[in-house]
Amino acid sequence: MGVPDQLAERMSMAEQHEYLRSRHSRRRILGGGAAAAGALVAAGLAPGTARAAGPAAPAFLPSAPRIDGALVAPMGRHLAFGNDPRTQMTVSWQVPAAVKRPFLRLGTHPWNLSQKLPAEVRSLHTPAGVGASPDVTQYFLHVQLARLHPGTTYYYGVGHDGFDPADPHLAGTVGTFTTAPSGDSRFTFTAFGDQGVSYHALANDSLILAQRPAFHLHAGDICYADSSGQGKPSDTFDTRAWDQFLAQTETVAKQVPWMVAYGNHDMEAWYSPNGYGGEEARFQLPDNGPDGRNLPGVYSFVYGNTAVISLDANDVSYEIPANLGLSKGVQTTWLEARLKEYRRREIDFIVVFFHHCAFSTTNQHASEGGVRDAWVPLFEKYDVDLVINGHNHVYERTDAIKGNAVGRALPIGGTVRPETDGTVYVTAGGAGKSLYSFPVPDSYAGHEQRIDAIRTYSWDKSGGKAVETVEWSRVRFTGYSFIAVDVEPGGRGRTASLAVRALAENGTEIDRFTIARPARR
Repeated sequence: MGVPDQLAERMSMAEQHEYLRSRHSRRRILGGGAAAAGALVAAGLAPGTARAAGPAAPAFLPSAPRIDGALVAPMGRHLAFGNDPRTQMTVSWQVPAAVKRPFLRLGTHPWNLSQKLPAEVRSLHTPAGVGASPDVTQYFLHVQLARLHPGTTYYYGVGHDGFDPADPHLAGTVGTFTTAPSGDSRFTFTAFGDQGVSYHALANDSLILAQRPAFHLHAGDICYADSSGQGKPSDTFDTRAWDQFLAQTETVAKQVPWMVAYGNHDMEAWYSPNGYGGEEARFQLPDNGPDGRNLPGVYSFVYGNTAVISLDANDVSYEIPANLGLSKGVQTTWLEARLKEYRRREIDFIVVFFHHCAFSTTNQHASEGGVRDAWVPLFEKYDVDLVINGHNHVYERTDAIKGNAVGRALPIGGTVRPETDGTVYVTAGGAGKSLYSFPVPDSYAGHEQRIDAIRTYSWDKSGGKAVETVEWSRVRFTGYSFIAVDVEPGGRGRTASLAVRALAENGTEIDRFTIARPARR
């Protein structure tokens, strides 16, 4: 049973968490930590530092009966970079029941895998009565790998007592990943938001895999186990939706690092005061953000010539204030420090991704004034090249923006230079959930209908809609889609570029533009 709507409207995530805890048994909440931890010393590997997943209060999980491991196969494999994509990778997976001594094997050839590297087990318990979930325990496993070699393809297998990927009969379960190169090189990455579980989500996943990306960015609203999206406990919440999601995503995520940011549908009040306890059980992301305990989805990494920053827009959202002010400004301070650091280094591009849109014109969510107030001035100050959002279930792309207005028009096929023209904002929220609408007709490659002024709105500090007329909406597409970004490194005397392509779920190109950086001196 959830919090009554009239009460939930006035409650923060922390208050809702305590409300749920008071209504349900305190004996079985969330069991985090390592059930099987050890030094990863085989094959020249070293352990990362595991973070416990769970609420601040002590948590206990009843002992679960273990079954014959030969009857249980790992599922839902997914990868994530560590702080340094050249040398660190986390392999994560799930098992449908408690198993003995889960492990990972690793090697540079599929026929020559390492000794067993112990896995950390994070057990997530949801009692009956929390939303629509039955009494269920989920088991998520993680191995953090370090001291890997840059630009190297590795083979891995995950297992447990009774299921060993080194067994020739199980050779088909061996996966692969490739670490980032030590220097600059050409590469492609992909991105979208608002995926959930659907046939459209599957179609996008298959197209993404065909792009052969070095990594994928998911801009929040990952699974939709909680359908309310308001940071409220919902009667429709069903944690088993995560099992479906991870199974759906495995085809891509078992070989392409799946780097996520957290959206409003990812705040699940039962598991922790900040709403992210469930995600911390399922994902192991880089831990170089400002406050890993409160903001586990805030981090950064560098791949070749491109720096990528993930932010938590729930912390600054006026529209959905359940976690508004969660970091008390710490996230914004960290963001500026990170932007300043990257602009001092020999990095060509800075890409920032998060959930709520800084600039969008849909009828459903439009633009988030909290993002504009907190972060857009920093994006302009440090010439951020590309901002990727979800939240609005469409594809929309702006001209280059400076001062909340058009800095330079960017037609389809055009080129901008952020240091003089401004930042381009892409809403890539057509990953799989039901689609939204625009107040004006679509305009995309082959179907261009330029409209100079659009009447729309942004969310203000009161949680209301501030009406505005804007000229920066250049491309609009009501359909399922994602973006692929082809990165061309710069160097001495050579211009660097991000060639951004937006693809519909049938493979049709609906937008294309280029972001250019001058040659390094």
